[in-house]
Amino acid sequence: MLAQRDYSRLVELVWKKAPSKEIKQVAHQIQKTLNPHPAEQMQLNVPSMNQLTLEGVQHKYKETVLFFPSQGQTCHSYCTYCFRWAQFVGIKELQFQSNEIKHLVDYLKPRRKVSNVLFTGGDPLIMKTEILRRYIEPLLIPELDHITTIRIGTKATSYWPYRFVTDSDSDELLRLFEKCQKAGKTIAIMAHYSHPRELETSISQVAVQRIRNSGAIIRCQAPLIRKVNDDSSLWRDLWSMQVKLGMIPYYMFIERDTGPKNYFEIPLHKSLEIFQNAYKQVSGLARTVRGPSMSATPGKVVIDGVSHINKEKVFVLKFIQARNPDWVGRPFFAKFDPTATWLSDLCPAFGKQNFFFEETPEPIERALP
Repeated sequence: MLAQRDYSRLVELVWKKAPSKEIKQVAHQIQKTLNPHPAEQMQLNVPSMNQLTLEGVQHKYKETVLFFPSQGQTCHSYCTYCFRWAQFVGIKELQFQSNEIKHLVDYLKPRRKVSNVLFTGGDPLIMKTEILRRYIEPLLIPELDHITTIRIGTKATSYWPYRFVTDSDSDELLRLFEKCQKAGKTIAIMAHYSHPRELETSISQVAVQRIRNSGAIIRCQAPLIRKVNDDSSLWRDLWSMQVKLGMIPYYMFIERDTGPKNYFEIPLHKSLEIFQNAYKQVSGLARTVRGPSMSATPGKVVIDGVSHINKEKVFVLKFIQARNPDWVGRPFFAKFDPTATWLSDLCPAFGKQNFFFEETPEPIERALP
């Protein structure tokens, strides 16, 4: 899955029986070139407070803060296409995590514009409920009444549905969700389903029902992955099954520009074709899904279509989330490029030199309300 040049370097070392230390060193060199933290998230998204850098916290959009609990930075599986791969490869300087929930609470208290906290990883639901509780319960205090939604990004609903059904603390986990509801918080399980087969087992469906019975909602998202789900009929079936089970189709993402992306990436025009062909085959209830979307440095950019304007073939794009809220919903146009796979591959249409958002990006405004 590596680029040919990197693959050849490793093969040459193996064939000449190089010492394992040398092979490992080259492997680490290659890993560091694979854009381990895309969208400049380490440079632009990590906030500070009282001259303290908040490790394990990211704040890109004004409404949402991400937290990476240190005990949740493993996973039930290790998908090669996962853009969080840097959390798993054992290189300390690439990892991003924290167990300082107090710092998060202190950061959130005065920032009344923040309404969402997303626990992410890895997979936070790799943690036992006793540990997860230590991170979630501090958000239920009256001083954080502006935090209305607690999100948990997870693959457990498909890769380990027993987490919600038969694990020793599964009932305790669901009671924690219920406690959040009683405290006035919405619990949103951001479930990653990449293929309809992940929802076909009875245990997966029981897990979904138990989560919903706790009062939590399930929003479903996944990247479009070449050789895995690059077929509109799969997405049609996936979204339809999610609606049938009471979940909400949320995002189709374009594979991020990180890791062995050359193996998994799909041209943007093909991504749009797959999305549109699936979208037109589902009911309005499934059309809550948004995409195909790129989570790039300036924000989430959705491809709305391909059109001919002033005799030029163009991509029609817009922000559905952005570092600058004024950009949201604003359409813009790029020259049609059949080989483009990411926002950075595109050039402005109509002879323009730059896109309107291409000034030097600034870290998110940290000002208090």
